[in-house]
Amino acid sequence: MPKRQLPPARHAAPLIALLLAACSTTMEAPTDDASRACAPCGKATNAVATGSTAASPDTTTSAATKPMQAARWSDLPGWAEDDLAAAWPAFLHSCRGLASRPQWPRWKAVCDEAKAMAAPSAAGARRFFESRLQPWQVVNGDGSGSGLVTGYYEPLLHGSRTRGKPYLHPVLGVPADLLTVDLGAAQPDVKSLRLRGRLQGNKVVPYYSRAEIAAREKEYADRTLLWVDDPVELFFLQVQGSGRVKLTDGSTARLAYADQNGHVYQSIGRRLVDRGELTLEQATMPGIKHWARSHPSRVTELLNANPSYVFFREQSARGNDSDGPNGALGVPLSAERSIAVDPRHVPLGAPVFLATRHPESSAPLRRLVLAQDTGSAIRGAVRADLFYGFGDAAGNQAGRMKQPGSMWVLLPPAAAKQP
Repeated sequence: MPKRQLPPARHAAPLIALLLAACSTTMEAPTDDASRACAPCGKATNAVATGSTAASPDTTTSAATKPMQAARWSDLPGWAEDDLAAAWPAFLHSCRGLASRPQWPRWKAVCDEAKAMAAPSAAGARRFFESRLQPWQVVNGDGSGSGLVTGYYEPLLHGSRTRGKPYLHPVLGVPADLLTVDLGAAQPDVKSLRLRGRLQGNKVVPYYSRAEIAAREKEYADRTLLWVDDPVELFFLQVQGSGRVKLTDGSTARLAYADQNGHVYQSIGRRLVDRGELTLEQATMPGIKHWARSHPSRVTELLNANPSYVFFREQSARGNDSDGPNGALGVPLSAERSIAVDPRHVPLGAPVFLATRHPESSAPLRRLVLAQDTGSAIRGAVRADLFYGFGDAAGNQAGRMKQPGSMWVLLPPAAAKQP
């Protein structure tokens, strides 16, 4: 629905105080449930986008001026070993996404040359990046260069266009009464803050929680996109921010993050740990799903402990089924070559060399990736969420990914100006 217009700025302070008392900021999943906050959520997240994020992707034009340290190519561990040709398609996707953004003039010459090239070899791609771009190490506010790397993926669910056993759980589109308030229109100091709520008479009050939405299911009949067979899989679809649903007629629907109810995410994994029903090590996505299968009568109670709820939109089918969902940059994500970042620190669209470790392993994972998504749980300078692709195998990797890592952003000289 369209955003409501705010009154003139002179009335902003009392209005903001009222809204902050009435609504919640958009916040989603911490990493101990599944790493993803909407690809978007999301980013979207998520998924996000695809991700839901309190920081608008449009603020990324100034991201290159955030503190970074000039680096040499020899500082990037594993740079000479990575198959950079494998990142080339994702890089061209970034160029397409950057073309409609304010920072395009800084990238145009590099992207135009890349688009005119035939698919390069690994050595050719390396020569291109080294001659056109400069590496900058991303650093935290305290000057450290290490942060957290997690993972997300695009799940597959099973569903139907009509309700009937076993397809009893609705996937909802954005409700007509969901109110989105962008406070930045009235108060520049809070330009990254968006609030969700609903009107009750002439008052703005918090939107319904997950439990309240479930109890009002019949009221959302005209907003139901699909019905799926598993409430836990639907919950994690909301965490990831996007996914696919295999329908009873054999077709597949793709779902993308559309909006969120404004309630702060409460980790169901943490809840199970606090109750002593899972250890911290077990509180991963596979561990939570196993607990749910073992305690079917308690699933609803557990899921409702998280008041956050994500709404979707159906995405038109694309010709290439191997493409991932669109990220916050507006281009398809590439498996193991796309990451979600905090756009306040890392500019969307930029190549990023990521040095971390494989899930639950000491084996190095060092490769060129593209910053093409955001997520409301992806906060901080040295912070990345690696997109693992589609399906159960990707989900197994993403659900176990929680490793330290370092990041180097590759920028054209014109985009790498320091304050």
